[in-house]
Amino acid sequence: MIKYNLKCHNNHEFESWFSESCEFEKLNKKKLLDCIYCSSKNIKKSIMAPMISANKRKENNHHKHGKFLKDEKKKLINLRNYIEKNFEFVGENFSKKVRDIYYDKNSTKTIYGTTTAKERRELVEEGIDLLSIPWIEKDN
Repeated sequence: MIKYNLKCHNNHEFESWFSESCEFEKLNKKKLLDCIYCSSKNIKKSIMAPMISANKRKENNHHKHGKFLKDEKKKLINLRNYIEKNFEFVGENFSKKVRDIYYDKNSTKTIYGTTTAKERRELVEEGIDLLSIPWIEKDN
């Protein structure tokens, strides 16, 4: 069985069940269908959407999104661990320290710290490439 939304030429909309998808075409061609409101024989299929269980779809989406977010959080925590292990934390002195390193072409020092939006713009204007990453709390 299949259910179609139907519409007559007077724009009345209604539903009807058919034994199979081609049944509508057969009955409509023979003018055996009529509008339940005005008895018009000029009937067409209306726009339809498939009926899908919303609960299963939502559960699957929540599960997929939850797993995705958990995986991404793990990646960010791994990145944070790598930075903390291999870079020197310079805190709010980052702008000054990064300039010292940038203009000393022999320096191979790697640092991380914090800047203000204004300091970031100034560093970018000087040609200093920066990378901002989300700093995820480890116990969050």
